[in-house]
Amino acid sequence: MPRANRHSMPGHVWHITHRSLPGHIWHITHRCHKQEFLLKFSRDRERWCYWLFQAKKRYGLCVLSYIVTSNHIHLLVMDTGENVISRSMQLIAGRTAQEYNQRKKRKGAYWEDRYFATAMDTDEYLARCLIYIDMNMVRAGVVTHPGKWKHSAYHEIQSPPKRYRIIDRVALASLLGLKDETHLQVHHQEWVDDALSKNNGQRQKIWSEGVAVGSQTFVENVIEQLGTKGKGRSVQQNANLYQVKELTSAYTTHFGAKKGTLSQNFDCFTSK
Repeated sequence: MPRANRHSMPGHVWHITHRSLPGHIWHITHRCHKQEFLLKFSRDRERWCYWLFQAKKRYGLCVLSYIVTSNHIHLLVMDTGENVISRSMQLIAGRTAQEYNQRKKRKGAYWEDRYFATAMDTDEYLARCLIYIDMNMVRAGVVTHPGKWKHSAYHEIQSPPKRYRIIDRVALASLLGLKDETHLQVHHQEWVDDALSKNNGQRQKIWSEGVAVGSQTFVENVIEQLGTKGKGRSVQQNANLYQVKELTSAYTTHFGAKKGTLSQNFDCFTSK
């Protein structure tokens, strides 16, 4: 069963998860076991997306964005309570692994034991995280535009399907401070175009290595909400972003890049 990131100090072990900080937006990252490329084939990425849709249908998971690469996923969700995120992650990760292992006659772990969750602020901070996720495979050099990678939320934000919708565009627009879904579509494309014009190929660790990211007020409130678990944690500034950092080495510390021949059906390199 996948669990959220665990944080430890000498003499203390605890879990800081969406259960500890209810009601927040969460940027979740989950990688395949030992960085194996178990999602390298399109059919496996499609099955992950299928089970994401099922999590929305069964539990009411509020999905704001996602992308599936060849060895890890990014998922942006809003906590609506009642352990929706935990149950959803258990369903998605469990069924994806089960189907793959049965098809390949494979035994053993499919995912890393724990997924990593970072609490996200709203408005401009959420917009930056949204585009960071969209640009994942562009940073990796696999595609030249987010729209050329099939297994991501970019397509649904821009052209929502009539059936089997995953993204809650109404909630996303509201959290971004936008009037409606039409404004979401327009602004989202502008943000993507701006990111492409800047051609920034560097991974920004701040989006997936901290406990929380956003305004100074937001991250200070997170520390306060954590109570005793927030002791010893300090707010760090990175440009105009603020972050509550880990006390121990983060998930991405062991998440190095690998290069190889690339295609959308069989790719062996992903950004983070």
